[in-house]
Amino acid sequence: MLIRRPTALPSSEITDSAIYASRRDFIRTLLLGAGTAGFGLSHGADADDRTGQSLGSLINSPFSLHDDKPTPFKSMTSYGNFYEFGPDKESPAKHAHRLRTRPWTVTVDGEVKAAKTFAIEDILNWAPLEERIYRMRCVEGWSAVVPWVGFPFSELLKRVEVTGNAKFVEFWSLADPEQMPYIRLPLLDWPYREALRLDEARHPLSIIAVGMYGEVMPKQNGAPLRLVIPWKYGFKGAKSIVRIRFVEKQPETTWIKSSPDEYGFYSNVNPDVPHKRWSQSHERRLGEFLKRKTLPFNGYAEQVAGLYAGMDLRKNF
Repeated sequence: MLIRRPTALPSSEITDSAIYASRRDFIRTLLLGAGTAGFGLSHGADADDRTGQSLGSLINSPFSLHDDKPTPFKSMTSYGNFYEFGPDKESPAKHAHRLRTRPWTVTVDGEVKAAKTFAIEDILNWAPLEERIYRMRCVEGWSAVVPWVGFPFSELLKRVEVTGNAKFVEFWSLADPEQMPYIRLPLLDWPYREALRLDEARHPLSIIAVGMYGEVMPKQNGAPLRLVIPWKYGFKGAKSIVRIRFVEKQPETTWIKSSPDEYGFYSNVNPDVPHKRWSQSHERRLGEFLKRKTLPFNGYAEQVAGLYAGMDLRKNF
């Protein structure tokens, strides 16, 4: 596998994570000029709001980190990306209260012998919920350590019959302009879609998360269920999933369609492959001031590097 050792760069040469793509700057300017009244945004919780509800007894997963201190809950729930609720890092926490998480169903189709639709209540009973403390790394340069709550993606495979043609799996997010008014803007090609190779999805580290910090998943973090793949950049983890589709050929995902020279299909955390507009060699944890070196595969190289044996990870970024 072709991976070079990280190259140390002074912090002064690293673009700050507050710098966004020009597309997002345009959208922000548009919104500030037009105001948000036309989007019907308001504050206050919906009747189905489960914020703060405990998920009860959890299995302490052997896959959890033991040495990294978790990022403060407030930092993880007040700063992040969820463009369906706005282009700024603070937008999801302000606007995601509009999301209705009940009723909620997930359709599984494509290269399966029979398509199925599962209610979220059934999904929550698939397996005992595990708490997995994982590192999280975002392409803009910020990172976190999060106690996710969920179950391995392999639990889904026990409940559907995938055909031999399936090589990839797509994850589709909800796209409802009533609940997510910012999808009326041409920021991305909605609905948001991400995908993995099937062997990546099957890996024991890949989970479907239904909560974090022992509680039901906050709406701004992708309620009621989202994908978590800790060795990849955060945008690979589709939020508010409503469809899982098995396919034969590598699909065109949302960010690849938008900016193929900036967001690769694999998007493995690699300090030696810079983003078009900033270095990936260092990162800053939410709640911390100093930057630290980025680890290959986000620190999970021992577990996942074998998935990419023989691949040029500069070309297949």
